Amino acid sequence: MSSSGVYVIGVDMLKFGRFPHRSVPDLGAEAALMALDDAGLGIPDMQALYCGNLYQANAMVGQRILQQIGQTGIPVVNCANACATGATAFREAWMSIKAGVHDLVLAVGVEQMGKGLLGGGGGSGGIPKEGLLGGVTMPTVFAEAGMEHARNHGTTFEQFARVSVKNHHHSTLNPKAMYQIETPLEAVMNAEMISYPNTKLMCSVNVDGAAAAVLCSERKVKELGLMKRAVKVRASVLTSDPWQERDLVMPDVNSCTRLAARQAYEQAGIGPEDLDLVELHDCFATAEILHYGNLGLCPESEAGRFIDEGHASLGGRTPVNVSGGLLSKGHPLGATGIANIYEITTHLRGEAGKRQVLGARIGLTHVIGLGSACGIHILEKAG
Repeated sequence: MSSSGVYVIGVDMLKFGRFPHRSVPDLGAEAALMALDDAGLGIPDMQALYCGNLYQANAMVGQRILQQIGQTGIPVVNCANACATGATAFREAWMSIKAGVHDLVLAVGVEQMGKGLLGGGGGSGGIPKEGLLGGVTMPTVFAEAGMEHARNHGTTFEQFARVSVKNHHHSTLNPKAMYQIETPLEAVMNAEMISYPNTKLMCSVNVDGAAAAVLCSERKVKELGLMKRAVKVRASVLTSDPWQERDLVMPDVNSCTRLAARQAYEQAGIGPEDLDLVELHDCFATAEILHYGNLGLCPESEAGRFIDEGHASLGGRTPVNVSGGLLSKGHPLGATGIANIYEITTHLRGEAGKRQVLGARIGLTHVIGLGSACGIHILEKAG
């Protein structure tokens, strides 16, 4: 595999929302053109397309995007990997350049979501967990994980709720977030209870959306003279759950993140203390608290204090989800991983406006999909 760097030279995303009258390829095509415009390139310059989409995984979404923006005969790979779908497409694009196969590659993540609960499937035989041994809807899974954290570390309902207060506040600074509203602590805690301790305002938003990125080899980015706004992909890691002796009734929402974080820090040659900002998978408020420890932002037992003391807020020690996160920006599954890349890249370029993390040079993106998959990318300002 090539030792030369891989860079993001173009990236953009749609403002997340609901677009019932548009198709999935239409949304993906718009994001792709936006990212190409950001790079100052066109589809004839691209040597491959990696497309992430979950709910229409059998519909050849990547090829249908090219039907709208230009069919040049390039290879297309369609990826589906639960909530890590977009991150997986991005990583596959990175791998093709790292291996020396391509110099310019387009990665697109796109999804149209319905409303209602995720999960809840009956499985493929055996004793059903739902209602007998626990829960398999996503609110229940992350409620159980939050309560385990509370039992082990004394994390409180109020501390979980503060995550939502923080992320909704951050969203008011992000014009591309679905919701841009303040939610005071009392409003969060008194909202409709979905699965304790997660109230309705502590659950991520099912929305439609698309994001895209143009990746480039180091040789090519220098040839094109685009290093000034380029962002280096310093680490790209994808993991699944390692086998371990544990209670298999409750899904494991921690192990693949811990494994990916260790590998990503080793690959990048840095530690969590070197991060200037993080976009992590806050599918529920409880999840963000768990991932403070999983990503090494603080000791696991101090995650509650980390939110209480403002370390995760804009202006804090390690700002987390300055975009508003999945709780208010929205969570279109296939698009989320690349939307996180957009957010970090925007800060490293110094182009994040009112939500800019001052002096940001290194950022981390993180997504997990139960099943299991975890994608982590560490990005660095070029130069």
